[in-house]
Amino acid sequence: MEEKSQIEQRPRLNSSQPTETMSASRYIATRVSSLKPTMTRVQNPFTLLALLNYQQWMFFLVAFFAWSWDAFDFFTVSLTVEELAETFGKTKTDITWGITLVLMLRSVGAVVFGLAADRWGRKWPFVVNNILFIILELATGFCTSYNSFLGVRALFGIAMGGLYGNAAATALEDCPEEARGIISGMLQQGYAFGYLLATVFARAFVNTVGHGWRPLFWFGAGPPVLIIIFRVCLPETQAYLERERIREATPNAAKVFMEEGKVALKKHWLLLIYMVLLMAGFNFMSHGSQDLYPTMLTNQYNFSTDAVTVTQVVANLGAMTGGTLIGYCSSIFGRRFSIIFICIIGGALLYPYTFVGSHKIIAAAFFEQFCVQGAWGVIPIHLMELSPSSFRTFVVGTSYQLGNLVSSASSTIEATIGERFPLPPKGSVKRYKYGLVICIFMGCVYAYVIVLTLVGPEYRGRDFDVAADGDMAEATGHTGGKFVGEEDVEVGRREGDEGIGRV
Repeated sequence: MEEKSQIEQRPRLNSSQPTETMSASRYIATRVSSLKPTMTRVQNPFTLLALLNYQQWMFFLVAFFAWSWDAFDFFTVSLTVEELAETFGKTKTDITWGITLVLMLRSVGAVVFGLAADRWGRKWPFVVNNILFIILELATGFCTSYNSFLGVRALFGIAMGGLYGNAAATALEDCPEEARGIISGMLQQGYAFGYLLATVFARAFVNTVGHGWRPLFWFGAGPPVLIIIFRVCLPETQAYLERERIREATPNAAKVFMEEGKVALKKHWLLLIYMVLLMAGFNFMSHGSQDLYPTMLTNQYNFSTDAVTVTQVVANLGAMTGGTLIGYCSSIFGRRFSIIFICIIGGALLYPYTFVGSHKIIAAAFFEQFCVQGAWGVIPIHLMELSPSSFRTFVVGTSYQLGNLVSSASSTIEATIGERFPLPPKGSVKRYKYGLVICIFMGCVYAYVIVLTLVGPEYRGRDFDVAADGDMAEATGHTGGKFVGEEDVEVGRREGDEGIGRV
């Protein structure tokens, strides 16, 4: 307890807390000057990770595993398109509608589960979310018609969309301020880890144990049971409990929640639009660099299936490395600077990533995805710090998923443009210069992300405690002095230091 109190007494890292007093002209004038690397002195990664207490580690792990398995469940369709097409008597393009529907409906899940988590807590919406994963993965494995397959995957999109914001809030709300950057990077790479797991288990279950592709989906329904048990054994985050105590200390907690929403919308509507536009760029960056890449390797450069698999695995290892490292560096240099810097490096690597036709492209794939996911590694904590405090789960999840919705046509755009640059056919197979298209497309996306990050705000080191939330003070009418129930908040924080024994 003595060591923990010393940590809490250190000076905060941020120099850019949200402010309502800066004029538009002043804000614009500081966009370049505020980008200067802060060179904040940060401890080595292992020391930072040691700052997390047992409960905080458990929050991170349950969020990471859930986010990883969310990605696993998504890629089960991507990795079995051919088998699904054969079972349902449809074309591969028809089956990809199952993927498109997931992307389209993820925003619905982000809204529904985000609001539920901000109103009633992170815990039980998280549990309901994973129960839906179990039901819908089992249901996919038992589908007997194409229409039922599309219906189940559409519902899965709602479930998938609801998890990201909750996972980010669970992992990062109570995280020590100094460790937020590296934890953010580690959390985001659960997506790449989920892809690797899906690749491994697809090779293990599809067409090897009977029933074709179905065992992969049946297996996918199992681990969420363990994740649910894990989450049930943990309490709510302390950040949420503090906020809830203040709401419950008022005559009408639901009314206070509604007032918080009105205040957030009135004061931060422009910031919310910015976050959606930013996430559209980031999702274009990931989809644009990844979705058509295997097709480029096989169609343009004649890679074998095994060579494509190896390249993709190496690329995802680069992604996990980059996300963790750049997430850590964002605590040293700043969120915006880290994103812009690694995007410039990623842009410089586009030529070898798309124009090297030999197996040496594996190295370029590693470092390009290091850059793409390196920028992504900053996103969970950057969005958390930008979001209105009362609606972190809703805003983080919804901005992410709306950006995903906007970018869902990335591969279609690239494939359509690619057909304008034909290559000599290989037998009856038409070939195209997909590498050229990916290179140009990604160059434009990098430029967009750099410009949008440059003009946007940064609240690195923002205080997540409810006592620092001006929106809550305005919603409850306590613009000065302590909130109603703030003494209870302090008691709750002290009780929370005892660990996870309190569920």
